[in-house]
Amino acid sequence: MEENKKEGFLDVFIQFIKFGLVGVSNTIVSGVIYFLLNTVILPGVWIVASVVSWVISVLWAYFMQNIFVFKEDKNKEHRVWWQTLIKTYMTYAFTGLILNNILLFLWVNVIDIAQYSGAIISFFARIHIGFLGDAATFSSNMGWFINMIISIPLNFFINKFWAYRQKGGNK
Repeated sequence: MEENKKEGFLDVFIQFIKFGLVGVSNTIVSGVIYFLLNTVILPGVWIVASVVSWVISVLWAYFMQNIFVFKEDKNKEHRVWWQTLIKTYMTYAFTGLILNNILLFLWVNVIDIAQYSGAIISFFARIHIGFLGDAATFSSNMGWFINMIISIPLNFFINKFWAYRQKGGNK
């Protein structure tokens, strides 16, 4: 009789931390490829650099998540690699390309986060730290940050329970 192991909170939390570490490596891969393409190989053709870096970074994420995060359970049905790869691209297309841009539009153009952050912007301007930029730049940067708080856990759960899910309890 085989033991049916249930994942506990700690198991899922450790898996989420591994997912985050893969995400950091994925960001580095994406940034290096984007920088090389946009500055060395195809200077100024940023749209090509953006698309190519996204395609390669999602492929990187797929391999790293298979190895370190969502390992196959040998007691369950084997995942079909190309289906998992397509689902991974669909997940990141949804959260990274569609959802993040819709939310960013809302944060900047509808809600206008800067209107609620005037004191923060003024404080940094007074101490001569201008990296926050003007109100519109601040709104878009804060929107990007809020999007990460939303999209990282969402990516984790979509990948865990859809893209990398294995069916069945036994082979």
